[in-house]
Amino acid sequence: MTKKQIFYLGLFASIITLSSGFRPFQAELFPWFHVFDKEIVYKVPTEIEVDQTYFDVPFTGKTFVGFQQRLAVRESQGKYHKVNTLGYLGKYQFGSETLESLDVNDEQHFLESRKLQEKAFMAYLARNKWELRKEIAKYTGRVVRGITITESGILAAAHLGGPGAVKKFLRSNGQRKFKDGYGTSITEYLKEFAGYDTSFIEANKGAKAREY
Repeated sequence: MTKKQIFYLGLFASIITLSSGFRPFQAELFPWFHVFDKEIVYKVPTEIEVDQTYFDVPFTGKTFVGFQQRLAVRESQGKYHKVNTLGYLGKYQFGSETLESLDVNDEQHFLESRKLQEKAFMAYLARNKWELRKEIAKYTGRVVRGITITESGILAAAHLGGPGAVKKFLRSNGQRKFKDGYGTSITEYLKEFAGYDTSFIEANKGAKAREY
């Protein structure tokens, strides 16, 4: 055997020896990393699911949390940063005039502050409950155009079209309807958000959204 052959044989043996030192002789299986030969089921939402308009809000029933989150999903898919093509802002899709009435004047800060958006939502509910207090007392439990009227349905419809649109609908026995810029009618909200518990919301004509 020549010196050259001995050199390459020794180099090859050294590589084999070193390589074996960096891997175990007996593989240890960890269930959370090992992939078995069977179908893999993913529990995270797909890109298509994320882009859907409607989602079911789980395990909240007819509680206020259920009302709040379902309305947020209906409005913006629950996205705090969303601005739609009509210029409505945030998780609950507020217009500029409504924000100004709630004492919110910095729209960029509003989009960046989850806390302020939640406070604005609560303040707007309180204002609308005061504005519609007579309608809530008079029409709750009644059926108008096939829709059973509830307090939560009224508040949701007011969030969509404003309290004035809800008053016109109820006082006209459903003859005067309102649709937003995308064609969504307040009748949809009266139905979809009926029967949620919004009883703890206190009617407040002058409610404001403040972070402090």
